[in-house]
Amino acid sequence: MFTGIIEGIGKVLRIEREGTNVHFEIQAPFTSELKIDQSVAHNGVCLTVVEKNGQSFVVTAIQETLERTNLGSWTVGDSVNLERCTSLGGRLDGHLVQGHVDATAKLKKVVDANGSWELHFEHEASAENITVPKGSITVNGVSLTVVDSHPEGFSVAIIPYTWKHTNLSALNSGDPVNLEFDVIGKYVARILAQQGLRS
Repeated sequence: MFTGIIEGIGKVLRIEREGTNVHFEIQAPFTSELKIDQSVAHNGVCLTVVEKNGQSFVVTAIQETLERTNLGSWTVGDSVNLERCTSLGGRLDGHLVQGHVDATAKLKKVVDANGSWELHFEHEASAENITVPKGSITVNGVSLTVVDSHPEGFSVAIIPYTWKHTNLSALNSGDPVNLEFDVIGKYVARILAQQGLRS
């Protein structure tokens, strides 16, 4: 379990394919504190540390993960939002995040709001892909608050600290991002759908 509060930005050092799997070597500021088998969220995707090499570590993504997330578009040199799993009893500064990506979205536009930035995203409409104004959404692993919402997209506001300390500032129009919708909203939507209350 994660909180969507990014601990550091990693850098993709190496990408190696093995069958349908892909191994990513990531340089990170807290590599020395990691343990083999530890869970780390990479742009919101929970992956297991399988190897450590000095200031870098290796994780493996299977085919399903590559198809459901933006990991398949990574290239050497890309920056990655990183968060270690939360500890029981720790502060929940963001919101409950599972590290399981529900969908990808594309950045539609960035609006400079003279001190902050508004990011507008588009995604496939789905009964379970639900956002609500002032609700929570995870974008590339970052816990954010929804500003505007519609069935095929939403917008968020980014404060300077988040802009500086995540990879959201490096996004260009059309870039894919990983989305994890609010877990409580997903369960409510599923229950309503099962009861025939949602189309």
